[in-house]
Amino acid sequence: MIETHAEALAYLDSHIGYGIRPGLTRTADVLAMMGDPQNDYRIILVTGSNGKTSTTRLLSSLLTAHGLRVGSFTSPHLERIEERFGLDNESADPDEFVQAVADVAVFADLYEAKTGESLTYFELTTVIAYAFFAAQAVDVAVVEVGMGGRLDATNVADADVAVITGISLEHTDVLGETLGEIATEKVGITRSGAVLMEGPLPQEARDVVIAHCEANGVQRVTFGVDVTLGEFAPAVGGWLVTVEGVHATYPDIFLPLHGDHQLVNLTVAIGAAEAFFGRAMPEDAVEEGIAAVTVPGRLETVSIEPLVIIDGAHNPEGIEAAAAALDAFGQRDWVVIFGAMADKDVAAMIPTLGTFANSVITTAVDHERAADPTHLAELAATLLEVPVQATATTAEALELARRQLGENGAILAIGSLYLAGDIRTQVL
Repeated sequence: MIETHAEALAYLDSHIGYGIRPGLTRTADVLAMMGDPQNDYRIILVTGSNGKTSTTRLLSSLLTAHGLRVGSFTSPHLERIEERFGLDNESADPDEFVQAVADVAVFADLYEAKTGESLTYFELTTVIAYAFFAAQAVDVAVVEVGMGGRLDATNVADADVAVITGISLEHTDVLGETLGEIATEKVGITRSGAVLMEGPLPQEARDVVIAHCEANGVQRVTFGVDVTLGEFAPAVGGWLVTVEGVHATYPDIFLPLHGDHQLVNLTVAIGAAEAFFGRAMPEDAVEEGIAAVTVPGRLETVSIEPLVIIDGAHNPEGIEAAAAALDAFGQRDWVVIFGAMADKDVAAMIPTLGTFANSVITTAVDHERAADPTHLAELAATLLEVPVQATATTAEALELARRQLGENGAILAIGSLYLAGDIRTQVL
């Protein structure tokens, strides 16, 4: 019997060692034992190589502003696991989380005892999310896919609207070694009769997506064709943006996020929301929903004096997007704290740091998949022309970065959402 927050966390942590095992059967079977709660509300699934969490949060905020009760599921969390389970733009509270875990644990334990198979950590959190949203009587859940799509645990639900934010080479050991193979996995979240909101895709990936949608009766709404980014300009704290949707034009939206990549995420989110409603949205609801959005860990300012920015970019494209957005913070001498997971393409990520960093400090979070900071430093020293030092812990990295700051200095922690969350906890 799970009754306390510590017991709920311990129960989830007991499933960490089961790794990543693509497949729908385990998740579907446990949900079936619970009466398939994922069928009690409408679903929007969001996949993509970058921008999934931002788009999920933008969409959730948009739908909430329309008076709907909205659940959202994102991963990983930055500081508290409750962040993964959102209700109307707020994280689940600790008591709700404990109850949600307790409700699922009974069925998960029965399944594991009966089959001899254990759920992975992500499968378990997915079941918790779908059951929690049903218990909270949401109207719609916006669900971020964990990896790929076709065989991701979240794909046990039939989405009315699916979103692919973008596709690049990632998780090639699991998803495939080409853009086309990866596109096949991601477009697998669509079903006949669904609408796919398609972000900017490379042609090799787009060809696969088009063929799949034509063969399976999926309607495509395409960024840059059906839904377009109109005029935009920097504003204090973000952007002033016009988006031209399928059903209406939405002028002068204030987007309180940094980085021009967020303009694309906003456009994709508006296209997906229009697809969900099947009509134009009231301008005031769009303005309210977007103005209220927050995306922790994405070019987030966690300190002013000194300036400390955290960003969860964890692949080459994400690092490049973050680098391009740093002008919004003025001319700075950047001290970069860099840490990544060992399965990431760090050799392709590191060179971009050299376009803006005055120095780089490598480190590692307390995670079994974290890359060795000494190895990262050795690699960075061969790829960069700035000073590089390794630290064993993020606390040591943060202390060293503060010592290196000059009068115009600022700190950027980047390379992993786990790193962003760790630094966030220490600074805030």
